[in-house]
Amino acid sequence: MGRILTEKDVEAAVLGGSVYAAGGGGWADHGRQLGYAAVSVGKPELVSIEELDDNAWVATAAAIGAPASTTPWEMQGIDYIKAAQLLQEALGEKLSGLMIGQNGKSSTLNGWLPSAVLGTKVVDAVGDIRAHPTGDMGSIGMAGSSEQMIQTAVGGNRAENRYIELVVRGATAKISPVLRTAADQSGGFIASCRNPLRASYVRRHAALGGISLALKLGEAIIAAQAKDGTAIIDTIAKTTNGTILCEGTILKKAVLYTKDAFDIGAVTLSSGDVLHVMNEYMAVDGRDGERTATFPDVITTLSAEGEPLSVGQLREGMQIFVLHVPKSKIPLSASVLDPTVYPYVEKQMGIEIARYALDGANA
Repeated sequence: MGRILTEKDVEAAVLGGSVYAAGGGGWADHGRQLGYAAVSVGKPELVSIEELDDNAWVATAAAIGAPASTTPWEMQGIDYIKAAQLLQEALGEKLSGLMIGQNGKSSTLNGWLPSAVLGTKVVDAVGDIRAHPTGDMGSIGMAGSSEQMIQTAVGGNRAENRYIELVVRGATAKISPVLRTAADQSGGFIASCRNPLRASYVRRHAALGGISLALKLGEAIIAAQAKDGTAIIDTIAKTTNGTILCEGTILKKAVLYTKDAFDIGAVTLSSGDVLHVMNEYMAVDGRDGERTATFPDVITTLSAEGEPLSVGQLREGMQIFVLHVPKSKIPLSASVLDPTVYPYVEKQMGIEIARYALDGANA
């Protein structure tokens, strides 16, 4: 049966989501704001995909933009609700549930407020266990599809007259960049609801149980907080089936915001390891230049106190630990195994991703 999400689940979702945020995934305070608002105005319910009828409509609740805090973004809880309402109106049928495109500091909680207000279920399925830079990477196999989809976006900096409401229809790959442009115009970060699909499709193509994984990890972190940073780091590694790949002081951080609303660049550690960034950590090269981790592996930077750090929080001179969870240890969705989602990212970053990401994918 479904699980009613309560106040105590909010911090667990934010903390667990912060690890799976992989250096991106929104803001912790935004996540808390969404979560506490949801549990105070209603009873958001987390359900497994099995609890929905095969023909029930499930859409993806997401936030789009570049999360390095370099832009005048403003997003309110009401924006997530409005985005879901606009999608439901455009669809002409009731939405039964909302999944999320990825875990993250706030994105793990993206479906909670619409659930509390509109009665849509929070579906325990994600487009990707970890956070990623493009909507296609969480689109559960729709990126290369010619099928007409509906996507909505709502939000923006009200004081600067940047508030936008948008409903677009078309093939996913063609309309996703439209929403990214809207995110940039709105101030850098916008709420979206997109790609309504039947529950039977979601069951076959999403990474199932992704929200429960974040909640379980968050609960373990909360239990370890009474101890010290080392205990928290150990707990995170153990609970995620990951390891600390490397540690060191940040020698150089070269990450720039682009007009496409991405933060792109690299972070170099004193250990000689290099973290490649496109909003999130997408790859790590060891000191000898050998690739040691690549998306969709989970790659996360932790402070000595065990706090998951976003790319925006990194400063030169900081000591960090790099968590690595190989893709073999997590449920994978159809979208991270889809070769069509990689060329754009590789072009933007100037490094190889697909060869590593798809290695053994069909094994």
